[in-house]
Amino acid sequence: VQLVESGGGLVQAGGSLRLSCVASGSIYSINAMGWYRQAPGKQRELVASITSGGSTNYADSVKGRFTISRDNARNTVSLQMNSLKPKDTAVYYCNANAWVTGDFNFRDCWGRGTQVTVSS
Repeated sequence: VQLVESGGGLVQAGGSLRLSCVASGSIYSINAMGWYRQAPGKQRELVASITSGGSTNYADSVKGRFTISRDNARNTVSLQMNSLKPKDTAVYYCNANAWVTGDFNFRDCWGRGTQVTVSS
């Protein structure tokens, strides 16, 4: 399974970015998908997640500013980020809890990450 992110970049504080991620490979089913981020010197943290049924979960720090969505038919997940702040600067990673063909259960799959930098 491959997860490929796109949409990162440099933006000024108050601006917006949209991240996208597509999962490909021998995928039988995907449970939850989500976005995590890791800033320099910090642990990776959950930003937002969404189940196959559309239930969402957000970190308190991004509620009201970020919106996660997914297209189950295309195995894609997106993150619309508005009102960006310098503290949102991090590498953002796509995650999918996927059942890969031939496996016996779901497992976490990760993208390589995309850099988001917010300047003040």
